[in-house]
Amino acid sequence: MKQLNVEQRKQSFLPKNLGKLTIILLILLIVSIIASIAFGSRSIGWSTILDGLFHPELMDHESSVVRQRVVRTIFSFMCGGALGVSGALMQSVTRNPIADPSILGVNTGASLFVVSGIAFLNISSANEYVWLAIAGAILTAIFVFTIGSLGGSGATPLKLVLAGAATSAILTSLVTAIMIPRQNVMDQFRFWQVGSVGAGTWDSIQLLLPFLIVGIVIALITAPALNAMALGDEVAIGLGVKTGTIRLISAFAGVLLCGAATAFAGPIAFIGLLATHVIRLMIGPDLRFVIPLSAISGGIILTISDVVGRLIARPGEVEVGILTAFIGAPILIYITMKAKMRSL
Repeated sequence: MKQLNVEQRKQSFLPKNLGKLTIILLILLIVSIIASIAFGSRSIGWSTILDGLFHPELMDHESSVVRQRVVRTIFSFMCGGALGVSGALMQSVTRNPIADPSILGVNTGASLFVVSGIAFLNISSANEYVWLAIAGAILTAIFVFTIGSLGGSGATPLKLVLAGAATSAILTSLVTAIMIPRQNVMDQFRFWQVGSVGAGTWDSIQLLLPFLIVGIVIALITAPALNAMALGDEVAIGLGVKTGTIRLISAFAGVLLCGAATAFAGPIAFIGLLATHVIRLMIGPDLRFVIPLSAISGGIILTISDVVGRLIARPGEVEVGILTAFIGAPILIYITMKAKMRSL
């Protein structure tokens, strides 16, 4: 009887559909990895793919293409995972079910700082972009939250979205104003601005990895406190949660992840919204499980989108930032209509 009670408590601790969702995500993870390595702007036979993977001594063009796809796949998963966790944190901190780095203007803030670095500091590599992008993302997040908090009702979901949209419009105008009179800046910035994982290298993976680890570790540590805060600040304070500190630390982790991914891959929209919303629908709002599964889901969505972009425009490719915006915009409209601006 005691053993049965223990099993019942374990089952009540775990979300209802966690096992099914984990299996689905693992299957999609494997499929997306295989597809990303196997398919691209040019066709490569399976024997050549295996040679490129398991015979590093081969230096022919097709083997090099296969190895580059491996790098691209890893880089895509890391960026998608960072954006997925960032979306989960931003939705929880703002109690806004449609919060996303692109919707709140954080991506645009990162873009403004990057284009300013290109124009005024002669910065030309992602290694140098990263600190500017993170700084821009942090300052924009602070500004949007401050504007969205004005008034007696505080930072409501509607006010945050409106503040983010207005801020994004203003910053976009500034980006355009900086670029237009500077042809060299426009040429360099426009490829980054679209959002792409095609330029990923082992160096960029190594540079992105520390930000990814720090951000996800902070997210997982603060997840129980964020769960308590979802019940209301008064309840959370009664449970011993320092709500202001947790909100600040969690927001910092979300902006850090978003800023780092944006620096290396450009402002890719809607990944945080799509990845997190799917997970919440399947298993509920418990962030102890939503955060790691959102990381996997975000990586899968971004990687599959990248594969589709390579296939539909052969022998060229459609940048992944265009595809995620095309897919994410109607889903955002649907979520907004269903949620009716309810808080989480």
